[in-house]
Amino acid sequence: MWAYESVFYQIFPIGMLGAPRENDDVEADFKVTNRLAKIDEDWLDHFEKLGINAIYFSPIFESDSHGYNTRDYRLIDRRLGTNKDFTDLVKRLHDRGIKVVIDGVFNHVGRGFFAFRDVIKNRENSKYKDWFNINFGGNSEFNDGLWYEGWEGCYDLVKLNLSNEEVINYLLESVKIWVEDFDIDGIRLDVAYLLDRNFLKRLRSYTDGLKADFFLLGEILGGDYKTIMADDMCHSATNYECYKGIHSSLNSMNLFEIMHSLKRQFGPEDWTLYKGRHLLSFIDNHDVTRAASIIQRPEHLKLMFAFIFTMPGIPCIYYGSEWGAKGEKNYGDYELRAAFDKPEFNELTEYIAELAKFKTKSKALNYGDFTDLMITNRQCAFKRSYEGESVFIFINADENPYEFNVAGEHFTLEPFGLRILT
Repeated sequence: MWAYESVFYQIFPIGMLGAPRENDDVEADFKVTNRLAKIDEDWLDHFEKLGINAIYFSPIFESDSHGYNTRDYRLIDRRLGTNKDFTDLVKRLHDRGIKVVIDGVFNHVGRGFFAFRDVIKNRENSKYKDWFNINFGGNSEFNDGLWYEGWEGCYDLVKLNLSNEEVINYLLESVKIWVEDFDIDGIRLDVAYLLDRNFLKRLRSYTDGLKADFFLLGEILGGDYKTIMADDMCHSATNYECYKGIHSSLNSMNLFEIMHSLKRQFGPEDWTLYKGRHLLSFIDNHDVTRAASIIQRPEHLKLMFAFIFTMPGIPCIYYGSEWGAKGEKNYGDYELRAAFDKPEFNELTEYIAELAKFKTKSKALNYGDFTDLMITNRQCAFKRSYEGESVFIFINADENPYEFNVAGEHFTLEPFGLRILT
């Protein structure tokens, strides 16, 4: 699977490209702005220089506002461009050897979605009334004179009935259009932990038949990732446990936390949870405080990236964080989804590019097992091995040099240092 050998780069298009936060009224004259053109040759050169071989686009389809309240699954958001604009962008990325994954928001839609608008208009007489979970004797905060299930109580996100065959067929047909028209290579499933498991299995079987090595990534925040990740469901899942463990361990100077998670997930013991699986590794994304803002010591920022590139999994970089962009969740989601006209390349970016170069060429880092070799509060060492190749990773999170004497290696590692030996 190509994804297991890739370095992902996440873009939140509505934010990165400076689109208005609110879309025009659903009945307004249709005016399109091609902001996708801002992802120009400078950005494509940046991706190549950084070592990126897969782009994950957060919501790109017509929505009411932030992208996750979909109006039309088959139309690129007018604030971003046309279907052809996105098709052209995918081709330019493919020409550079970069795969494309897009968000599939299948748990819920926006209030501007055509089927829900028909329900509001025609109520019990709507042919779409069973597409949702509706009580015509209730009400919602929008005072529609009916109650419906929303995502976690958010009534601007109308939950779809994924046990309804018409809904399933509509969504599968939409995915087919994405593959045939845009030539995408995979889907990241929003709130996959809430999706009906039978729907997940249908989707996996369907996409397996659409395109070879089509990749399904599921969002899951906690619990057992195997509830959505299996040979008949998602290929991969978001590794929120290690996301939290990385910054928490470095901030508290207690590397036992992240090493415990890695051993629990991937260690050599038979009971480990995800041995042989390829979780998505990240240090920030569009929903959480950026890494440069959450880490207490700037010197530890490089080590955060060092972990996601050397531990088991698929590393994913959130746009802007590779040069140290900041953003705090406390100031709202759009603080995390800033607009950038041009990419930056600095010492941190160069460091990440070297990690990416090493990772993509190493079978041990792409597929290898995980063995912990030593751990203190401020230092750790582990080994990745695959088919005769072994890679040894040494990390010193302390402000002082540290003398390693482990795995037959004896050397002094500089403060806040990383050493990779083969």
